[in-house]
Amino acid sequence: MESTSLVLSVVSMANMGILGILVCIFGRMYVKTRAQIPLGMIVVAGMLFLHNVIGALAYFSMEEIFSHDIFPYMLGVGITELVGLVIFLKITLD
Repeated sequence: MESTSLVLSVVSMANMGILGILVCIFGRMYVKTRAQIPLGMIVVAGMLFLHNVIGALAYFSMEEIFSHDIFPYMLGVGITELVGLVIFLKITLD
């Protein structure tokens, strides 16, 4: 595996880990309160999780068609999402 695909896949997997934690937290909130907001957040986190699964699989399986010129932009998007999810998790846990 090429190092650029490995880096992009690791960032996607980190995003999936945080999203999995968020889905569990929102699931517990929904079970306790039956409120609609945690249910909506489960759907949003689930869709973002699916987005990262597809991205990680694409990085693994189609690395030969990715241009090296686009790598910094794709990495920037992944890291920006990771930072946003870490902040979202911190806010959720407070």
